[in-house]
Amino acid sequence: MSLCTGHAPLNKHLHRLGKIESPHCPHCQRIKETIHHFLLSCPFYQRERHILVNAFGRKASSISYILADPNTTPHLVRYINASGRLKTTFGEV
Repeated sequence: MSLCTGHAPLNKHLHRLGKIESPHCPHCQRIKETIHHFLLSCPFYQRERHILVNAFGRKASSISYILADPNTTPHLVRYINASGRLKTTFGEV
């Protein structure tokens, strides 16, 4: 999964590739849209993040747990689909 390698089509990575002008989150000014920001801290996805918090409890704040544990995959997919953020690239995951 591209989230694990840091090659997700989020603005920080796309900017590094020269595909877009800014690495910043489309919802948060001056904050780079990293995988960590997308999954754990962007206020725009707070409602969708509830999926992860309900499923993982305290572990929902651990990016390494979310990306490494195979049991998290269905919940992570639900989060990605609910956010709609990667839909233009991947469609429904």
